[in-house]
Amino acid sequence: MQITDIRIRRIDKEGKMKAVVSVTIDGEFVVHDIKVIEGEKGMFIAMPSRKTAEGEYKDIAHPIKSETRERLQNMILEAFEKQVNEEDGQ
Repeated sequence: MQITDIRIRRIDKEGKMKAVVSVTIDGEFVVHDIKVIEGEKGMFIAMPSRKTAEGEYKDIAHPIKSETRERLQNMILEAFEKQVNEEDGQ
């Protein structure tokens, strides 16, 4: 599996969510609405989810292996930081 494109839409409002991301896999499959969140221990990603009738949030799509999630998170956060630096003129 290769991540062939990462598209980042920054969120400029105050709050913990900093961006919404779309990731293309192998140039053939896209996952939209991955969120970049600023938490107490740093930045992390939250997979797309929906709210159930009981008020819980369930992921719609997510990596099965923790190694895959870590690799995906690292790639997204690296692309996010690069975009932030470019937009801020650094």
